[in-house]
Parts: sequence; C-alpha cells; structure tokens
Amino acid sequence: MANKKIIISGGGTGGHVFPAIAIADALSQQLDNPEILFVGAKGRMEMDKVPEAGYNIIGLQIEGFKRKLSLANIKVILKLFTSLRAAGKILREFSPDVVVGVGGYASGPVLRKAAGMGIPTLIQEQNSYAGVTNRLLAKRALKICVAYEGMERYFPADKLVITGNPVRNEIRKLGRAEGAEGNPSGLEVSHSEPAAASGERSAARAYLGIESDADVILVLGGSLGARTINQAVEKGIDLLLESGVVVIWQCGKYYYEDLMAATKDLPGDRILLKDFISRMDQAYMAADAIIARAGALTISELCLVGKPAILVPSPNVAEDHQTKNAESLSGKSAAIYIPDAEAGERMIPEALDLLKDRERMQKLSINISGLAISDSAERIANEVIELMQT
Repeated sequence: MANKKIIISGGGTGGHVFPAIAIADALSQQLDNPEILFVGAKGRMEMDKVPEAGYNIIGLQIEGFKRKLSLANIKVILKLFTSLRAAGKILREFSPDVVVGVGGYASGPVLRKAAGMGIPTLIQEQNSYAGVTNRLLAKRALKICVAYEGMERYFPADKLVITGNPVRNEIRKLGRAEGAEGNPSGLEVSHSEPAAASGERSAARAYLGIESDADVILVLGGSLGARTINQAVEKGIDLLLESGVVVIWQCGKYYYEDLMAATKDLPGDRILLKDFISRMDQAYMAADAIIARAGALTISELCLVGKPAILVPSPNVAEDHQTKNAESLSGKSAAIYIPDAEAGERMIPEALDLLKDRERMQKLSINISGLAISDSAERIANEVIELMQT
C-alpha cells in the first residue's frame, strides 16, 4: 500500500501529542512511504514536538472556550470559523485518504470538515469519559479507538475498538521488565526479588544520583507543574524526612525557582527536586510508588510500568475527565484515588502508609499492570490502514 496520505489532527498537551506521534511512527513502519501531515493549533506544543519527531505540521488559529461566560468566547467562535475554512483548504490541497483525530483544539474542525467531504475519519478517545466534541464527531466517524471498556455509553458500539493509549517508546520498552511475570513492580511478599528487577532498579537509581536503598516516591505534576501536589509535598516534608524515604519531585517549570529556594536547606540526597525529568523511564524504574495526576497518557504509562500509584486528578480540565479516569482505576483496585481538595491532608500520609503495606502494593501493581496494552499504536495503525482499504 504505497504513497497513502494521512492527516493526524489534534494536540495541545503531551497527552495528545505523544500518542499522535506514536501512531505516526507505527504507520510509517507498516506502510510503504506514507505521506503523514499533522494539523495542530498555533502556539501549542505540537508545533515544536511534531517537527522534532520528523513530521510536517500546519497550525490552525484556534483555542478553547472559556468555562465561564466571557466576551473572550466571541473571539474563540470567530477563530473556530476561521479554522474550519483553513481546515477545508488543507484537506482539499493535501487530499488525504484518511483523517485521524487525537483530541485537542485542532481535532474538531479538521474531522468535521473531513467527514463532510466524505473522507474516512477515525477518532482516538483517550479518556474513560468522552468529551462533547468527540461525541459529536463520532456520529460521522467510521471508527473510534478507545482505551477503556464501557465506552458504548458515549459512542455507537459497532464503531468501537479497544486499542489502549499509545505511549512514548522508552516507556513502552519498560513493559513488565521491572519484575517477574504476574508481579511487574518486582515487589516481593515472601520470596527474594528477581535479580533482573533488582539490577535495573539499582542502575536507574544510580543514574538519578540515589545512593541509598531506601524506598523511593516519584511525584509527578507534569511539565508545567501541579500546584496542589506541590503544596501537599511541601506540607508533608517533615513526615517524608522522618520516614527515611527518598522523593523524586518533578515540580514543573512554573514552580521550580520558588521551591528551590524553599527547599535549599533540605538534604539533596533525600529530596530530589526537578523542574522536568527527561528520562522518565529511569524515574519510573527507580520508584517504589508514584504520585501523579490522572491524564490519559500518564495512566497508560503507569499501567505499563506497573508500579503502585496514587492519583490526584486535576479539577481544571474539560468535563473533569481526569476524575473519571482515576475513578475507573480505583474501581478496579488498580490505583488509589485522592480528590484534589483532599490532597493536602491525605496525599503524603497515604503514600507513606502504602509503602509499609507490601501486600497492598503488590495487589495494586498486579491490577494496574493487568490493564496495560503495549501495542496500542500498532493496533490504531491497523485500524487506520483498514479504513484505507475499504
């Protein structure tokens, strides 16, 4: 199947951009010299990350609606109409065989225009709760790739395909490598830890500058940071130091300077403060437990890594989809869910209690790893290719 043309549209956050790139990579491996064009939103991270990955991208002048009534939404509506016209022009000039929407501002106008022009469309819905835009687009989409069961609540059942969410290659390679089959974290209740898991964890800790064999908590607030999570760590610093654990604390670039000043007198071998972690695979491998938000990409990575996790979903996202994601995992005993409003009181004490309960850690680890799908990008690519063959 030579010289097929594919548009992948969407972005805005890493949770949309990195899966989109993974899908493009899978298509490039399975097809003979495909032409892949990304369509994103001007000023968003995809405009940098996609070219870095080796793909062309065109940006639309589009942004999201404000949640509260605001005159600014008038400007958003005008940009939406402009983007619809621009999307139509891109589709006519590029003439794709299929259009893939991964979510984000640009996805809506491109998929809507494509469906209206008779171009096959595929939606990749990453969350356990489908947003309004994807529910509207689904009416004319031919296939909808999802990561969770039960999505027929939002979409036509005959269009659904469970594929999981694609993740970055370096995370996917971790897979179940941390421990023995059936116990991905390497946590042991009654017998010694597998040598491979122990060696890989030790190497990861050495890479990060962790010299002790203490338990390690990895705290992730995203590249920009999460204020509530950072405040909860600050509040629990004394408890963390008393417990003897090591904390890898990704606080985000917006909070880094202030937190560096606030923690300058703390032992640097116990509190490892970082604005950004470039080698997430090493951080995941070094950790015994993980505290994170509940975005779709983060959850997909946590499933593959198979470590016990505490999820503190952000309340500042569209339709509160992170809470739905966290509730979905918590309901399967695959993660601990703490509402954002309760993080200050509960987050650090519960993390320390978890580290003392090896049996619970093992249960969480096994359950979350059971939700992992390591070949998501390939599955989605197969669905895209099938659409081009019909």
